[in-house]
Amino acid sequence: HSTVLVAASNSSRKCTKRSRGTLDPIQPTSPERIHTLETFELARHFMTVLEEGDVDKARACLQPDAKIWHNFDDVEQTVDENMALLAWMTRKSQSRAYEITRLEEIPGGYLQQHILTIENMQDETMRMHACVLVRVRDGLIERIEEYLDPAAVAKLS
Repeated sequence: HSTVLVAASNSSRKCTKRSRGTLDPIQPTSPERIHTLETFELARHFMTVLEEGDVDKARACLQPDAKIWHNFDDVEQTVDENMALLAWMTRKSQSRAYEITRLEEIPGGYLQQHILTIENMQDETMRMHACVLVRVRDGLIERIEEYLDPAAVAKLS
């Protein structure tokens, strides 16, 4: 049995879980929920620092030897390569917002679906749906497998 988190936006601080068709608060003091909350906190924190374009804080969420794979090019990036991509995206956009539409703890990490909304320097808004499988080790991300269509953000170039 896994916990599914559904949130209206990243700014929401109330963690909820879907259980038998209802939404219930996750009790932070419940021992069986501690691991889930830590996983969800890491996922939300990582999205927040990506929104902010903070390369140092994003890097701090990752294991030094982490790998980031994308479906569209079948290439595994190093942390340095991925942080260079974040820095480029930050330079090319006025704002970034991640709306997490699904966050589910899975063995060894989490699955997340989100919509990335980017406003480029010409005031154009782009939306990209994505799904990521994230493996976590010792509280840090060690692998991201990201599934998306990069054509949605082609106007950043």
